[in-house]
Amino acid sequence: MSEEPPAKREPAGSLRRFLPLAILVGGLAFAYLMGWHQYLTLEFLADSRGKLASVVASKPVLAPLAFGIVYMLAVAFSVPAASILTIFGGFLFGCLTSSLIVAFAATAGATILFLAARTAFGDLLKARIGVRAAQLARGFEENAFSDLLALRLAPVFPFFVVNIAPAFFNVSLRTYVTATFLGILPGVAAYSYLGEGLDSVIDAAEQAGTNVSVADLATPKITVAFMALALVAAIPPIVRTLRKRRREN
Repeated sequence: MSEEPPAKREPAGSLRRFLPLAILVGGLAFAYLMGWHQYLTLEFLADSRGKLASVVASKPVLAPLAFGIVYMLAVAFSVPAASILTIFGGFLFGCLTSSLIVAFAATAGATILFLAARTAFGDLLKARIGVRAAQLARGFEENAFSDLLALRLAPVFPFFVVNIAPAFFNVSLRTYVTATFLGILPGVAAYSYLGEGLDSVIDAAEQAGTNVSVADLATPKITVAFMALALVAAIPPIVRTLRKRRREN
């Protein structure tokens, strides 16, 4: 009686694991080829603010839903326009409504990117990292919530980098989602507030014959406030590390 041959196992480096990430990269390339990124500027908002405000007024339910979907896709596809879109939201829907829409949409988009990166690279990189890198990974994993919260609060690294980086460590989905949602809230609220008062800024810029930029809106005080929040969030893991070293010594 002959034995049945063992089922052919799928190779570890199967291309299927890269499919979600390939879709996101392809979507980003397609968006740029179509020129959609040109609409994600303050200049476009200044030129179209009347039409956009009219659409929001006539579609009070559909407009916020559509904006949330666009924001989620922009984050998932890593379109570098999070700050601009948040200002758009504040201008169109007001600070409170915009903050709620953006917080949920940005968290959803970041989670999609996190899962795609973890599927594609997570196990592969863990098997190849060196001893020093493994120690750093364990340190991040032990304080995942606090470390990720601090990274979200501090405007130091690009948003898409912080979305992907935790995928290379054993960060649970719950920790990632919670830290992301709470960590982006201060920035979301700040930029939504800036957007709510954008009308007068645009009018002043038009009178002066200049264009409005994000740098004109994001004052140094706001940046310092974000850094201070990040330092506060970084205190717990620092304290835990010092206590652990004291116990070991």
